[in-house]
Amino acid sequence: MLISNNTNPFIKEDIDTDVLTATEDPCSLIVWNDDVNTFDWVIETLVQICGHSKEQAEQCAILIHFKGKYAVKKDSFDNLKPQCDAINDRNINATIEIPA
Repeated sequence: MLISNNTNPFIKEDIDTDVLTATEDPCSLIVWNDDVNTFDWVIETLVQICGHSKEQAEQCAILIHFKGKYAVKKDSFDNLKPQCDAINDRNINATIEIPA
């Protein structure tokens, strides 16, 4: 990589930089269907905990209901873990799926 760090645009020097070449696939936050929680409770949870819009949360709730589970969010494990715990604290079953 050539970077100029002086005022003369014709003089450039090589600077070695470490670049992370491996990319980490995002994990998925899975919410599971059950016969206990209402649509409204799941929607409210997704809005408050995951930051979904109401419309996005409604769509997720429908998919959870009909498919049995749905990946409501993708991110790193470290970012999803507190959200997964918060959803489980509301008695909604959630897990984190780690890519193989």
